[in-house]
Amino acid sequence: MPQSIRSTKAIPVRERLIMALDVPSIAEAQALVEELGDSVIFYKVGMELFMCGDYFGFIEWLKQRGKKVFVDLKFFDVPATVGRAIRALSSKGVDLATIHGNDSIMEAAAKEKGDLKVLAVTALTSLDRGDLDDLGFSCDVRELVLSRAKRALEIGCDGVVSSGLEAPMLREHLDHRLLVITPGIRPVDNREDDQKRVVDVVTAFQNGADYIVVGRPIRDAANPKEMAESIQQQILSQFQETCA
Repeated sequence: MPQSIRSTKAIPVRERLIMALDVPSIAEAQALVEELGDSVIFYKVGMELFMCGDYFGFIEWLKQRGKKVFVDLKFFDVPATVGRAIRALSSKGVDLATIHGNDSIMEAAAKEKGDLKVLAVTALTSLDRGDLDDLGFSCDVRELVLSRAKRALEIGCDGVVSSGLEAPMLREHLDHRLLVITPGIRPVDNREDDQKRVVDVVTAFQNGADYIVVGRPIRDAANPKEMAESIQQQILSQFQETCA
């Protein structure tokens, strides 16, 4: 794998897997975390769990167990409101958070983030060319992703959420300061779901991702912990040189 493409950040290998806790209740999320044990260190908590009840109590529960937390709520509102939300979130011990919106929203978030790393959403992995046409974006998906990523880095955000299909382009045009988090990961190439711009584990890291987000393939596996460990081994295979 070319060194210019592969992530060069000093991220512990087992933290490069982020498990998406897309389940309908806090109790189910806690049970899944306990089942996965030390096979997963980093968790994404999103909108579904936000609507379930004690969202921030659950984040504290995760932190007490030594887990890292990615808050994926895609904050989108007037800039001052987003800035205040990010400032409040930065006091919760959260590691990553997503925002969605224009330059002024990104500026407000970057100003208030503290030690929290802020990620700008480029284009959701559930969208394809036809979807973008429907939304009024006349540019190519790749052009849209690159434009948003450039602006995010210039403004002071830490990284972007982007499909693994666009990650090589980001590495080509932007330096390695930019964090690239790739969702919609499948352990093998599988397009039979609602994610349209997806890649598998190995391809994501070969394309320059720093982190991958995996949800259903782990959650729905017959043995979730075994599946998570299998993915961890695939990740390790891509970074063995740097671990040696």
